[in-house]
Amino acid sequence: MTVMTPAPIDQQEDEEMLVPHSDLADNHQPMEVVAQPETANAVENQPVEDPPSSRFTWRVENFSRLNTKKHYSEIFIVGGYKWRVLIFPKGNNVDHLSMYLDVADSGSLPYGWSRYAQFSLAVINQIHTKYSVRKDTQHQFNARESDWGFTSFMPLGELYDPNRGYLVNDTLIVEAEVIVRRVVDYWTYDSKKETGYVGLKNQGATCYMNSLLQTLFHIPYFRKAVYHMPTTENDMPSGSIPLALQSLFYKLQYSDSSVATKELTKSFGWDTYDSFMQHDVQELNRVLCEKLEDKMKGTVVEGTIQQLFEGHHMNYIECINVDYKSTRKESFYDLQLDVKGCRDVYASFDKYVEVERLEGDNKYHAEQYGLQDAKKGVLFIDFPPVLQLQLKRFEYDFMRDTMVKVSSLICNFDLLIIVVIRLPELESLDYKDFMINDRYEFPLQLDLDRENGKYLSPEADRSVRNLYTLHSVLVHSGGVHGGHYYAFIRPTLSDQWYKFDDERVTKEDMKRALEEQYGGEEELPQTNPGFNNTPFKFTKYSNAYMLVYIRESDKDKIICNVDEKDIAEHLRERLKKEQEEKEHKKKEKAEAHLYTIIKVARDEDLVEQIGRDIYFDLVDHDKVRSFRIQKQIPFNLFKEEVAKEFGIPVQLQRFWLWAKRQNHTYRPNRPLTPLEETQTVGQLREVSNKVHNAELKLFLEVECGLDLRPIAPPDKTKEDILLFFKLYDPEKEELRYVGRLFVKSTGKPMEYLAKLNEMAGYAPDEEIELYEEIKFEPSVMCEPIEKRDTFRASQLEDGDIVCFQKSHTVESAEQYRYPDVPSFLDYVHNRQVVHFRSLEKPKEDDFCLEMSKLFTYDDVVERVAQQLNLDDPSKIRLTSHNCYSQQPKPQPIKYRGIDHLADMLIHYNQTSDILYYEVLDIPLPELQCLKTLKVAFHHAIKDEISIHTIRLPKQSTVGDVINDLKTKVELSHPDAELRLLEVFYHKIYKIFPLNEKIENINDQYWTLRAEEIPEEEKILGPHDRLIHVYHFTKDTAQNQMQIQNFGEPFFLVIHEGETLAEIKVRIQKKLQVPDDEFAKWKFAFLSLGRPEYLQDSDIVSSRFQRRDVYGAWEQYLGLEHSDSAPKKAYASNQNRHTFEKPVKIYN
Repeated sequence: MTVMTPAPIDQQEDEEMLVPHSDLADNHQPMEVVAQPETANAVENQPVEDPPSSRFTWRVENFSRLNTKKHYSEIFIVGGYKWRVLIFPKGNNVDHLSMYLDVADSGSLPYGWSRYAQFSLAVINQIHTKYSVRKDTQHQFNARESDWGFTSFMPLGELYDPNRGYLVNDTLIVEAEVIVRRVVDYWTYDSKKETGYVGLKNQGATCYMNSLLQTLFHIPYFRKAVYHMPTTENDMPSGSIPLALQSLFYKLQYSDSSVATKELTKSFGWDTYDSFMQHDVQELNRVLCEKLEDKMKGTVVEGTIQQLFEGHHMNYIECINVDYKSTRKESFYDLQLDVKGCRDVYASFDKYVEVERLEGDNKYHAEQYGLQDAKKGVLFIDFPPVLQLQLKRFEYDFMRDTMVKVSSLICNFDLLIIVVIRLPELESLDYKDFMINDRYEFPLQLDLDRENGKYLSPEADRSVRNLYTLHSVLVHSGGVHGGHYYAFIRPTLSDQWYKFDDERVTKEDMKRALEEQYGGEEELPQTNPGFNNTPFKFTKYSNAYMLVYIRESDKDKIICNVDEKDIAEHLRERLKKEQEEKEHKKKEKAEAHLYTIIKVARDEDLVEQIGRDIYFDLVDHDKVRSFRIQKQIPFNLFKEEVAKEFGIPVQLQRFWLWAKRQNHTYRPNRPLTPLEETQTVGQLREVSNKVHNAELKLFLEVECGLDLRPIAPPDKTKEDILLFFKLYDPEKEELRYVGRLFVKSTGKPMEYLAKLNEMAGYAPDEEIELYEEIKFEPSVMCEPIEKRDTFRASQLEDGDIVCFQKSHTVESAEQYRYPDVPSFLDYVHNRQVVHFRSLEKPKEDDFCLEMSKLFTYDDVVERVAQQLNLDDPSKIRLTSHNCYSQQPKPQPIKYRGIDHLADMLIHYNQTSDILYYEVLDIPLPELQCLKTLKVAFHHAIKDEISIHTIRLPKQSTVGDVINDLKTKVELSHPDAELRLLEVFYHKIYKIFPLNEKIENINDQYWTLRAEEIPEEEKILGPHDRLIHVYHFTKDTAQNQMQIQNFGEPFFLVIHEGETLAEIKVRIQKKLQVPDDEFAKWKFAFLSLGRPEYLQDSDIVSSRFQRRDVYGAWEQYLGLEHSDSAPKKAYASNQNRHTFEKPVKIYN
């Protein structure tokens, strides 16, 4: 990911972090389609001028001798503003060159200044310019952030390496390319007011989804179909994709502000981690449409997806010399068009239908005619009303010899790093090579009937006019390491374009929507000729990624009118109610400064909550009755409101203020004075609240007479202390509130024992023990109260809590888990219900156990072993939970590696309640001293593969692995020698030396394969060669030839002068392939994925280089045939819990 940070001079940067640009700112009837007139939007269009831009080149001489921490360039001017480049030659507290664009005169600019710029910074490679390091970003500069750029621009080791070409004659060349754009006030911008449309909120990395949803929403026929999907008032949006999508579309249509997508992603079954994973627009589009297509079955809108998006093409192979033709009809919902080597959409369509000649070594095997010269291609039978074109702006994945999406490279970057380490020649590869930024044009109108229907098959209906108009352009901005999606859309196909960029919607002109998204490079004029007199090219890193066209003849049907009558009544009512609640909250928020929230706790709340919702302190104030009272109202008037609510006459009410104590407890502190009760509510809040907030918390004291009717509260003197009492029952492990009493500070607890027994329902002479609940954070403090001491001597005061229980003997205490109040409160404070999941099923709870956070490692595994009826707890291995990814952490907990359960559940600053477990076949302490490898053994004679788990001490060698394996497998003869291979994606990458240590062998991604060494390999002659032999097929999807390897690779000895015909005999015997099947096989020499087909008379050894070349697995003898073999019952070893994250909609 390209990384952007401001330049904090003295702040330590652990790593580059992406600093995003802040945009703050049921009765279902059949669908009726009414054409929507193309009316101009109410908001007038304002043309957008071309922004000023420039390039600045800075030659930094004597670079290695710079002694300053930071170094500025001379000033240059772009857009009338003064700029300069700031570098940290030795890094800004990192081992990288740090580089920023700086506003040169920020200190003298007027208050509130701001300017917005897109820019790139580059270090030029003076030997090969294509290896120059360039990074681009954008930023709104202001007084607080007057510089912006890259803390870790490039490693200092690379920069100072004389062989790299960045420092030549101790001179560094830096380039800055700057485009200044008009500053927009992001705080006050109103998309609805400015454009008539609203945006979608980004959940973390859902811009790709937002751009697609906006595109689909602005296809009115699609929106109407979604509205007509059956839903009921009992459905919940978070559990129903149709209802969630209906809700989202309704809000987009009628809301005045940006709309959240959380309900929709919840209906997909996504968790937070899914929302922070950026995926591919095309992949989401296909998955979402497939899901909707399924949900629409059996409804009035069944078939809508096909009607809108489905087209058909015909794949054909036609023999040239005989009368034979094979055709296959296929449907498509979108088309992938090549960008590489194509100047525009028409060139891509030309390439799509390009005819491939099958001749020579590549002849077609026609039924009853044998091998024949033929031509192969694709033609279109029909195009859909809404044509979705996916532009292939992605490149080669050398891991798989195939084309991959940029997002795939991001998701699989761990694999990428392994290969970069393994393939030194690729270390200098610029990852921008994976993105295709070539200029690629697309027209406003697309005529697919051009040149007499060259794209159409003979059976196509020529009466249908395939003339399309551009509806939307989905844009990807950025490179392989990350980026951003947004969309340009013409909702009514008028001349006005709109940019939908997450929450912001802006009006844009046609140039911005089309030409600026062609990609490539743009030549910009030099606005500051004093620095550089030549024009320069500015690489565009934003370009079109997906195009949506609507057929002219269908546009009146597609761009139809959608209004409230299309929306189910229950949905309208639900959403109107949501809107009213939202408006109510908004109004309350706007008027909050005029009101005080008064929260009134009563004895009834304490009885209800203590022992159920809470155990410590007295009440959860969020669960008591609250009143919203205007600040200027006198408190005495508020008491009348209380009288109405609770039926307590005003004169019988006494209110106490709560206070937060130094030990973080919260207790009633003192009653309000008569003078305070004459004040306004607002004045009283300010008196009671040292911390500024809008709440006033009170305890309402109500005394009751013998008839349980309210009576006047007793007079309170300084000698009177208000105490609250909780009763504990160790047999039931139950704590409950039993009431409150006024006691005299000079009195003693023993004088009140009879009263406490009465409150508890005990006999008057029952022996009881008293404890004071003092605090509970960070640990519980609950101490015995001496019954013969005065309350003052025990330091008891208003609001204190006394817990009591029946006295117990030593014998009776042994029968209870928690025999007294302190032990029970300690248990409650530390108890934790832990959800245990099997590591093999990390999404499903297996069982739950109630534990103490103070449990040791041994306590935890012992309880888990008991639950699983396992005799040896040391065979349990635990793994902590990652609260952000909602997955197991990569590394398990080592044996006694974490002291307490509380530490096992902490992930950074969050606490989880999930642990994962495995049941091992040997004790964990023993396992930790061993290296575990999974080895696939291939039998020399039988067609068998067996998987073996090898565990050896970490200092063991590959030879030890082989010796251990020999004791577990069946060999063809007692003296057979074995070797260990590294296999990945059906290629052999390495033969392990016998003396290599196993500790560093990575078997998480590679398959480790063991096999007998054939006798012929042991007696290689001086001119013999050992070559790689791989199976492969050619995938011609999208009319592009791609090599796909499959099956089991192997080695083969070839002799000098040996022909292919001779080698084929040995291969057929080795693989035991029947004659009729083997006759269909083709043989080719492949180098770096390019096949060169061989004839039976060809001398095979001449194709392979005589010396051992780097990357031997990339030169091999290829066996081309269909992959008809059943899949093996094993796969390449994966990480102990590796999760692939394709786009999935689970519900």
